[in-house]
Amino acid sequence: MGNRLSKIATRTGDNGTTGLGDGSRTEKDSVRVHTLGEVDELNSFVGLLLCEDMPAELREELVSIQHDLFDLGGEICIPGYTLITDEHVARLDDLLEKYNADLPPLKDFILPAGSRAASIAHVCRTVCRRAERSIVTLGKTDTINDHPRQYVNRLSDLMFVLSRVLNRFAGGSDVLWQHERKRG
Repeated sequence: MGNRLSKIATRTGDNGTTGLGDGSRTEKDSVRVHTLGEVDELNSFVGLLLCEDMPAELREELVSIQHDLFDLGGEICIPGYTLITDEHVARLDDLLEKYNADLPPLKDFILPAGSRAASIAHVCRTVCRRAERSIVTLGKTDTINDHPRQYVNRLSDLMFVLSRVLNRFAGGSDVLWQHERKRG
């Protein structure tokens, strides 16, 4: 797996390029680097979510997701490399089934609100969708495996479900959109 950084201030990027995991260099504003940034931002927001109170089992699952996201970044950083597999996607499918099982069916849209933890999960969901769009864009110009795109697609769904779970954990419930609410 690519080169390890022994120091952070290398000055090699002063000319507007950055090194990829395979040793090649690319422009800092390339689609690949942009995609790496989206995944990194998502991982950072998952880290912020982990600062909140939550069930221990969910905390462990989110830490595993952080490791997956780091691997996903590695796969994007090394053209042609594979780190995210069917097993990663299947694990998210299992988590979706597990956490959806005890939630009431949705009959209305919900707002990205409620407890602080649920709100941060919604931010994770929206950043995840942005990362997904970036992966799709990257796939239009570069060869990229299907699993990273599938993984972030499932992860955004999971973050939506977890926002509902976290609202209940905090003693609340979904914050429903009131489409007939008087405005103004």
